[in-house]
Amino acid sequence: MKHNPYKIVQMFEEEVAEYTGAPFAVSIDSCTNALFLCCHYLKVKNVTIPKETYLSVPQSIIHAGGSIQFENQQWKGIYQLKPYPIYDAAKRFTSNMYIQGTYMCLSFHIKKHLKIGKGGMILCDDPAAVEWFKKARYEGRSEKNYATDNINSMGWNMYMTPLEAAMGLMLMQNIPATNLDLDETYQDLTKFDLFK
Repeated sequence: MKHNPYKIVQMFEEEVAEYTGAPFAVSIDSCTNALFLCCHYLKVKNVTIPKETYLSVPQSIIHAGGSIQFENQQWKGIYQLKPYPIYDAAKRFTSNMYIQGTYMCLSFHIKKHLKIGKGGMILCDDPAAVEWFKKARYEGRSEKNYATDNINSMGWNMYMTPLEAAMGLMLMQNIPATNLDLDETYQDLTKFDLFK
């Protein structure tokens, strides 16, 4: 019997999609890279985000070809990368949280609700985006044996491992139906030379 290493990842994605109310969930190796892939897919240009957020968010936007404008915005759990339908939802993980027509990026860092240690997820309702995300996260490869695949697009090494997915599935067994948004104080990113 042949073992399918992608099955456990698919099971975890399905579990998260059902929990959050999203039609699709695509696992990624981090929320940072989930944001990058969404920004790259939507070809972002001018993006407005809160000036007090995690450092990798503006970096992901810039790496994807966008530019940043910071604003004073108090937020908790989730915020939009305006004007795009991309949401940094690293601090939110609760049932039926998905917002229709969006790309919501989750984090499974050790300080988040689902404490895998590393990992992320993109929630969306766009089948074409799902297909692109799955190939882009895995060097342009499909979810099949490398020797039988036909690589026809570029990609990155941003996939979640089966071990991380198995840990996520295990942790999902005890996740409450409702979680409060996490609160954390971030530095003002406009003080860094990188963003001046």
